[in-house]
Amino acid sequence: MNEQTKTPPSGLAGRLVIEGLIDADDARFAQQSAVDQRIPLVTYLVESANVESSRIAQIASQEFGAPRFDISAFDKEQLPEGLVEPELITKHHALPLFHRGKRLFIAVSDPTNLAALDEIKFHTGISTEPIIVDETSLSRAIAEWIEGQDTLSGGLEDLEAGELDGIDVGEPENPNKEADDAAIDETPIVRFVNKVLLDAIRQGASDIHFEPYEKDYRVRFRTDGMLQEVVRPPRNLAPRLSARLKVMSQMDISERRIPQDGRIQMKLTKNRNIDFRVNTLPTLFGEKIVLRILDPTSAQMGIDALGYEPDQKKMYMRALDQPQGMILVTGPTGSGKTVSLYTGLNILNEPHRNISTAEDPVEINLSGINQVHVNPRVGLGFAEALRSFLRQDPDVIMVGEIRDLETAEIAIKAAQTGHLVLSTLHTNSAAETITRLLNMGVPAFNLATSVSLIIAQRLARRLCKECKVPADHIPHEVLLEQGFTEEMLHGATIMKAVGCDKCSDGFKGRVGVYEVVRITQSIANLVMTNANSMEIARQARQEGFHDLRSAALLKAAQGLITLEEVNRVTID
Repeated sequence: MNEQTKTPPSGLAGRLVIEGLIDADDARFAQQSAVDQRIPLVTYLVESANVESSRIAQIASQEFGAPRFDISAFDKEQLPEGLVEPELITKHHALPLFHRGKRLFIAVSDPTNLAALDEIKFHTGISTEPIIVDETSLSRAIAEWIEGQDTLSGGLEDLEAGELDGIDVGEPENPNKEADDAAIDETPIVRFVNKVLLDAIRQGASDIHFEPYEKDYRVRFRTDGMLQEVVRPPRNLAPRLSARLKVMSQMDISERRIPQDGRIQMKLTKNRNIDFRVNTLPTLFGEKIVLRILDPTSAQMGIDALGYEPDQKKMYMRALDQPQGMILVTGPTGSGKTVSLYTGLNILNEPHRNISTAEDPVEINLSGINQVHVNPRVGLGFAEALRSFLRQDPDVIMVGEIRDLETAEIAIKAAQTGHLVLSTLHTNSAAETITRLLNMGVPAFNLATSVSLIIAQRLARRLCKECKVPADHIPHEVLLEQGFTEEMLHGATIMKAVGCDKCSDGFKGRVGVYEVVRITQSIANLVMTNANSMEIARQARQEGFHDLRSAALLKAAQGLITLEEVNRVTID
């Protein structure tokens, strides 16, 4: 252990060590992780280290002599409007409370976050004073404030039909004559489509399905991974709904025989855009149209919001910190692979790095990253894009998917020659990812020496915090049969869904379930002897890596998901 590692933590972290809330090693790791993720130290400690936010606030107030404040009792209507840009508030996790004389009082959970106070002072020209608020209450207050600023969240339910026309949905500048004729006197259709899109965003849907059948027509949302019917418009509106969606996404509305792809951008507010990836499919009774909702904020949630266990997150961050090697993310469609990759790219996105991605399609635009939309029909596939990247002085390369041997060989060559490579495969587990690449024809030695980390993942529906209750009816023996260990169950309470007016059938949002496997020397040796996936999985478990099943059970033991959800997303 070097001298730097032995140096006691300073500032607030040092005081928390003295008070016994965390140990010195965890404090040092927390300080570095907060810097790497560009978030306040207190935010990291509460979200990742499970340190009680109210206790931190009490200690911070004593240590720095700043007043402590209960923001839950504060009238949000009194918050100063227009004084500080929303970007600064979310960037620095600091909320202006009130303006008195020549001073602006700022609610912070971390009084050492001087960058927040200085930048707000610079932009407002007013001296700033910190007021300490516990992290949990501050996060809730900022979320409520942002929601109040957002036109969408200002009460979609109360919007009159005519008000929906004000939403900018990125109409084409020069629509063709046929499209223009089709849109004549279509105001009710315009309002209906806009309302469906807004409802989907408000409910947190990931996809919208417009589906024609012989005698009826339905619209469904995929929310928290499950499809739910939301409305049945009259069947005779099908052609007009199809035409409207195709005009919005700049497709050829006269072409109904083949699938088409398009894109819609909806400008909700001055600072918030939502993109929709649109696909049409000719069916027996008309065109089915599916819209994938692409919210740029989902790529900027930060790694702590994804649901990694502390040891898993540490492995991912260390792999991202390496100058070379390959990180593979695997799972079925809709398991959150893209968000995991984009989160890693955002962490890596620094001015001194050249980052290039090859995607099919590019789902979310990332500023500062060179994104390429592959198009095999014109000779620009993943392999061709990769070859070009290697001539462009890259530091980090992301390949949307490894589908064939040629792409795999080029990606592995890049990982072996001083580049960090991120990519995805469609396999069920980390061990199966290795055997899939071996079956493609990748030499075992190249695979063992280039892949540094494999992440297999699923998305499970998160229990609503407001209405979940203990599932007392499950016998202890049954829990053990399901795969729980006594250690997992110690102090744990298995919860069940109930349902309330703030959730959908007892669930609200989703949480990631991960199998994160670092390629150790023992696993590398198995790879080079052409071991099968079961042998590799057995070795990974022996080395302490959670498989998907045990990771999901751990989430259930933490009260985040139900046992039924564990069985839905994993295989026993």
